[in-house]
Amino acid sequence: MVKRANRKPSSPTPSRGVGSVRIIAGRWRGRKLAVQDAQGLRPTTDRVKETVFNWLAPYLPEARCLDIFAGSGGLGFEALSRGASWVHFCEKHPAAAKQLRANVDHLGAQNAHIDCGDALALLATAPKDGPYDIVFVDPPFHQGLLEDTLAALDANHWLAPNACVYIEAESNLEAYQIPAHWHCHREKRAGQVNYRLYFTEPDH
Repeated sequence: MVKRANRKPSSPTPSRGVGSVRIIAGRWRGRKLAVQDAQGLRPTTDRVKETVFNWLAPYLPEARCLDIFAGSGGLGFEALSRGASWVHFCEKHPAAAKQLRANVDHLGAQNAHIDCGDALALLATAPKDGPYDIVFVDPPFHQGLLEDTLAALDANHWLAPNACVYIEAESNLEAYQIPAHWHCHREKRAGQVNYRLYFTEPDH
């Protein structure tokens, strides 16, 4: 009788779509953070992040930041690494929000808060802990969320005087409505992405 060779047990299926983002500069420079695969989640590239944070460098120390469609958290964690005093992350997808919490623990970041919920629902009322100096707005593309988000930020007192609002949008969205007292400080395009930095006028 010929004996059959014992089959090796099959390897467990790896977690689907788990990747990473890298922190570019600051106290956590070079650290990689795990990212879950969630529909619509599109981490900002290192190239774009480097440009954006060069723009923001004068305004980051001790800034209070809001990362409203946080996704991977790459923007908020980069801000914390570079000296922001506080980052409030908001992410609707449960697995992505859970990963954000794990990354906060992994870094030992005490100055961060994570909301697992809808961004527009959060913005529908005034913030409980005061306005923010820098807001990152990077909604899922092609879902019509951008203009309502910007209007809610402005109407419901989420922005401190002279706040910075970073917006990342699909490149075929040529124009969108912004509050009249905001002005565009910088803008660029990279592939399928347009990104802009707005300042709000003081004492509005």
